[in-house]
Amino acid sequence: MNESGFLSRIRKYSLYLAWIVSLIAVGGSLYFSEIAGYVPCKLCWLQRIFMYPLVIILGKACYSDDRRQIGYVLPLSMIGGAISLYHYMEQKIPGMAGLMPCTSGVPCNTDYINWLGFITIPFLALIAFSLITIILWIGKERAPQFADEAEATTGL
Repeated sequence: MNESGFLSRIRKYSLYLAWIVSLIAVGGSLYFSEIAGYVPCKLCWLQRIFMYPLVIILGKACYSDDRRQIGYVLPLSMIGGAISLYHYMEQKIPGMAGLMPCTSGVPCNTDYINWLGFITIPFLALIAFSLITIILWIGKERAPQFADEAEATTGL
């Protein structure tokens, strides 16, 4: 399969792929907090605020094949990704913790998991937000062949 074939498949199934990534991220978030017993910090809650609606919005977009929802999802995923990046930097860069310290509850620089020395919960969230953003950016505009197929099936 050539590169354009790969990108056209990503474009065609972008809503579904992004929805699956958001489902996995929400499932992981709930696993870590409810089953593993890790209490989320303030920044974790902010990331949840931006990830959880994506499951509903992308699920509805998949059901109705409504690519217009991408315009609502991209800002949520980009802002959530920025929060995840900041949170990850706060965990891994010693001087970052003083910029916005978590003054109550769980400290934001706590590493509940540290797989391979760099994979933490904020890193996993950053990967999820980045994947959703990239997948939807690719799928933002339908390829001309898909637009023609949609017109043929809807009669528009």
